[in-house]
Amino acid sequence: MPSIFKSAELEMPPNRSPLPNFSWNASPLLEDIVQSKYLHFDIKSLNPDSFSYPYHFHRNAEELFIVLSGEATLRAPESHRKITRGDLIFFEEGPAGAHQVYNHSDEPFIYVDTRTRANVDVCEYPDSGKINILPAMDIIEKPAKVPYYSGEDQVRDNWPPDLLK
Repeated sequence: MPSIFKSAELEMPPNRSPLPNFSWNASPLLEDIVQSKYLHFDIKSLNPDSFSYPYHFHRNAEELFIVLSGEATLRAPESHRKITRGDLIFFEEGPAGAHQVYNHSDEPFIYVDTRTRANVDVCEYPDSGKINILPAMDIIEKPAKVPYYSGEDQVRDNWPPDLLK
């Protein structure tokens, strides 16, 4: 049986960002209500003069925004574009799908945020050099990209000598 969510009837408590620039309200994770196997989705209301999440992209998830009301500015890798009611915005995996939304208007910007559910996703933040291992929310600053075997040259030191030849 289909599940119908009426955005006007959903409770949308504010997020708990310590920075006032990131101010929005969000519904509960709707996939928890319907036990979705492949999708994460909720409704967000971005307050005027506020930014969505920090500029980011996902390594193992796609996203789709469906704008329900208002207008805002989308930051993408090569442009800043106005988005308005009725727009669907798809974000692919990887750096080409990087995005951030800024509500430049005086009214709330309301949209459905849908993303694929991955067991593990790596979210990268190009502006701050962080990576986030999701869903654990393990956030790490990445000082540099390194080769796969970097720092592994002393592997024998981590093993009991009697187990090595």
